[in-house]
Amino acid sequence: MAGRINDEDVRAVRDAVPIDAVVSEYLQLRPAGGGNQKGLCPFHDEKTPSFHVSNTKGLFHCFGCQEGGDSIAFVMKVDHLSFSEAVERLAAQAGLTLRYEEGGYGRASQQGERTRLVEAHKAAARYYAEQLDSPEAQIARTFLHERGFKPADAEHFGVGYGPAGWDHLTRHLRGRGFTDKELILSGLSQDGRRGPIDRFRGRLMWPIRDITGEVVGFGARRLREDDNGPKYLNTPETPIYRKSQVLYGIDLAKRDIAKEGRAVVVEGYTDVMACHLAGVTTAIATSGTAFGEGHIKILRRVLMDNSRTEVIFTFDGDAAGQKAARRAFEDDQKFAARTSIAISPGGMDPCDLRLAKGDRAVTELVEGRSRLFEFVLRQIVDEHDLDSAEGRSAALEAAAPVVAQIKDGSLQHEYAVRLAGLLGILDTQFVVRRVGQLARWKRDGGGQGRGPRNAQDPSMQSAPTAPRISGPPLHLRSPGQLVERELLKLALQYPQLVSPAFDAYGSDEFTAQPYATVRETIEAAGGVERADRDYLSRVLETAPDDTVRRTITELAVETPRSPGSGDPDELYAGQQLVAVRLAAVRSRTAELEGSARRLDAQGAGARSAPLWQELWVLQQYATALRERGAAAL
Repeated sequence: MAGRINDEDVRAVRDAVPIDAVVSEYLQLRPAGGGNQKGLCPFHDEKTPSFHVSNTKGLFHCFGCQEGGDSIAFVMKVDHLSFSEAVERLAAQAGLTLRYEEGGYGRASQQGERTRLVEAHKAAARYYAEQLDSPEAQIARTFLHERGFKPADAEHFGVGYGPAGWDHLTRHLRGRGFTDKELILSGLSQDGRRGPIDRFRGRLMWPIRDITGEVVGFGARRLREDDNGPKYLNTPETPIYRKSQVLYGIDLAKRDIAKEGRAVVVEGYTDVMACHLAGVTTAIATSGTAFGEGHIKILRRVLMDNSRTEVIFTFDGDAAGQKAARRAFEDDQKFAARTSIAISPGGMDPCDLRLAKGDRAVTELVEGRSRLFEFVLRQIVDEHDLDSAEGRSAALEAAAPVVAQIKDGSLQHEYAVRLAGLLGILDTQFVVRRVGQLARWKRDGGGQGRGPRNAQDPSMQSAPTAPRISGPPLHLRSPGQLVERELLKLALQYPQLVSPAFDAYGSDEFTAQPYATVRETIEAAGGVERADRDYLSRVLETAPDDTVRRTITELAVETPRSPGSGDPDELYAGQQLVAVRLAAVRSRTAELEGSARRLDAQGAGARSAPLWQELWVLQQYATALRERGAAAL
């Protein structure tokens, strides 16, 4: 980049956009006490939320994977951006103009690559939307009308039209300062014999947005008979568009998904439009790829994935739809949420259903869903000849692992009984025992195979978990270290409550080395008495390495253990100050008494006398601390 962003502007960006507003664009946050919020970490898979956000401190920290930092660090990590690109994105969100040290106010040439590609897509989306009103786009307007969409609907979803000429968009974006290299890298243009040409020509265009609402790609539908390309053509993989990590409609649906605890997965762009217009505003779709691991991670974070939430898949009842349902069921265990399936009547997708029977039919389709494992179970059973003993046995061995995967124990038993009925096996308990055997084997780490016979197969063993890299060990069950941790949390989060007494504490009063280092860092940054709006940033900048910086971030985000749900007060802070000081006094007292007694035993009374005197003073100090509390410090 041509210049370094002015430090004052970086601080202004941090202050302008609250960190919870930044993070909530990517995941659902819920209150965590002490003014903090929590959610499922976007940087590693987890079942329960360990990702905490402190809006007052402007910091996040995950107690699971140890990632932490401020809003800029979060955007850098979650979107794989450089520092400058992250600052530029947040500045654009806040409406701030950045200054660069070597070039005055921000210029296009100074923007990061990702920022430029996003800007190009934003301009392209506007251009395509404008072209939908052109005479040439009548074929596109007719397509939308025939599927029950009005001009206002197209505007709401940003639907547009790509002109049929070779380089209309390319020339339009060149005129707005984008280079040929940027246009090809973005996937909006491609190499032609005489230079770049438009990738999408003569097609209906859907802008594909990421979870924050930025356009990162396009889906294009063929309209003309003479178009020899595929029915749907999507943006290729680019630095800002990865189809395995994008869900069409997530920007519009995420808040209702979080609110309702439910997501509806459909198969196409028009299905998403139809569902939203029919009132199913939690509908989303993949973009040119099957629903997979990356999409699951996005949904889990937005749902705050738990047993009370639900993911509903809509598939046609044909063979392709059944195959898709099987694939979805394979991912069921990656959700804590319930997974269900809604099969549209007559093989109609939600768009066709809305057109034929109206909005109510779409909502009834979703409301009439059934459990996904039940659908898959019936599919498996129907594939076997149940009139023969061999067929029933084969069906049991194929279907029992499906029932064994059901998370709810009572529901698992109920479906085991139901499976016996479906198969016509009179010995119900035999089926229940077989399902239970498979469930136990799977729970005990038997892998993903059909049964215990696979237990010795090396290919079925789970990959070892990578060790987590962390700093020196902390023993949080130790009352002493627990109170040291609490005092440091107060010093970082509520410095006014422990000032000025905390600054008189030596690092040797903290028995855990990581905590002693944090104490030294606070001192090097000027201490709690100098705490101001930049205090926490100053402490983080003073930290000697990333390990200490992570510990500081963790302590600055973790909610204090003060009684009740409110903020800690002076009384609580005083108790922590006294507890740490008393522990240090007790340690020093034991050390002095041991030394004095050894000297007395050696007949060196003259040398032991000063130690006994110091010991007496410390004992008086300890008595005062116990009786008067923080007033004796």
